[in-house]
Amino acid sequence: MITGDIKNKVDQIWDIFWTAGITNPITILEQMTYLFFMKMIDDSQLRQEKTANIFGNKLSNPTFPDGEWLNPEDGPSAVPVRYDDMRWHTFRDFSADNMFAIVQKSVFPFIRQIGSGEASAYARYMKNAIFLIPNARTLQRVVDEIDSLPMDKRDAMGDVYEYILGKMAASSTNGQFRTPRHIIAMMVNLMEPRLGDRICDPAMGSAGFIVESARYITEHERDRLRTDKAAKDVFNNQTFFGFDTDQTMLRIGAMNMMLHDVTNPHIAWRDSLSSDNEDEDDYSLILANPPFAGSLDYEQVNKKILALAKTKKTELLFISQFIRSLEPGGRCASIVPDGVLFGSSTAHKAIRKELVDGQCLRAVISMPSGVFKPYAGVSTAILIFTKTNSGGTDRVWFYDMKADGFSLDDKRQPIAANDIPDIIERFRNLDAPSTGSGQAEADRTRKDQSFFVPADEIRANDYDLSINKYKEVEREQVHYDAPEVIFAEIEALEADVQQRMERLKRLFT
Repeated sequence: MITGDIKNKVDQIWDIFWTAGITNPITILEQMTYLFFMKMIDDSQLRQEKTANIFGNKLSNPTFPDGEWLNPEDGPSAVPVRYDDMRWHTFRDFSADNMFAIVQKSVFPFIRQIGSGEASAYARYMKNAIFLIPNARTLQRVVDEIDSLPMDKRDAMGDVYEYILGKMAASSTNGQFRTPRHIIAMMVNLMEPRLGDRICDPAMGSAGFIVESARYITEHERDRLRTDKAAKDVFNNQTFFGFDTDQTMLRIGAMNMMLHDVTNPHIAWRDSLSSDNEDEDDYSLILANPPFAGSLDYEQVNKKILALAKTKKTELLFISQFIRSLEPGGRCASIVPDGVLFGSSTAHKAIRKELVDGQCLRAVISMPSGVFKPYAGVSTAILIFTKTNSGGTDRVWFYDMKADGFSLDDKRQPIAANDIPDIIERFRNLDAPSTGSGQAEADRTRKDQSFFVPADEIRANDYDLSINKYKEVEREQVHYDAPEVIFAEIEALEADVQQRMERLKRLFT
């Protein structure tokens, strides 16, 4: 859990950038990640050197070897720089001007060219990175603040980075990159990812879903990951996949994964809807909040995706791609706009029919419209299904989420009302029988907050998946007095007022 002291340090770093004229939240976050990376690779080598010295060994393939480095970008005019001077623990003690000169002209170009070892996932997306810290004083102040952060503790740094992402989301236009963390955590807990899963987010943004999946697996497989080298290799190299079309978000997402101790996630630039995406029967779990709108090059959309739903609506195309890219038996939890649940177009109906008849649709969780405020007030839902390619939907579980632990206005302040624990508990026990202490889901009625709907009833309603189509609203009959009784009460009140007015007048006459 991030402490108040660390939050204050992050806020101070943020303010330093603003004071220096860097006000775009994405730019601030990106520049901070570059500096985090500089410190992390030096800290990593310091730990390796310490271990090597204990055993009297020489460090093999160090990021910073002995000798000097020539920047290949400078060509024949390159000036040699000592590798040691490019290390964080060295240049942090330089004067402000010397620090700025070596970071801008040497360290930054150097980290853009790193491409092996733990740095690889992040370094792949450094090619087009731009160093934008404007002056020596700003760099020195930021370096001093970062140096005091607990970067030797991955859990703490993961919390720091998520706090920074939260600040980015709170800064207006960039909120679309961040699904609220508690909603991500709920979806991950519903799907219960496990070691051996191949987990993918085809529209990953800052990698929130795969980071939370990594956290979940780490918590539940801690001993195995600590003692089983093969399990750790699977976790690092074969479990996490994320794609995006924004190089900045790829860098941010890769750093986010590194700070959560995933050293080699498969993160790549990719338009998941394009014909270049060959993913098919590849993943065992997809978690996503795909874009609901935006630019789309319809001519480049993969024909296999269009075969299921010929449309330009990205939310429908992504569901089609999820089905395609899951392996048989694979699971998916995806946020969708409410229109997917009841839209009347041919494509809308085709997608819903495929989920119910072609796959196994398990749940529809309707969320209140304020979940994504202040960035958007759109109503959304979570679709949960399993790929079978042979149907299997006997009944669908519906849940009407009314509260998520935060107020549903633009302020989103914490409140006591929260349906998320109930959603997780009920979903994990959908098939549990009734007991003396609780009611089984199968016994709940349409008047309850959650209930089952048979697949045949959904088919009869043109595959409509909106909860209001099936929920029974219990209306209490209200009895009012007869008009003559109400009039008599009003007249009595008027008479009482007149009497009091007369007594009040006599007091002043």
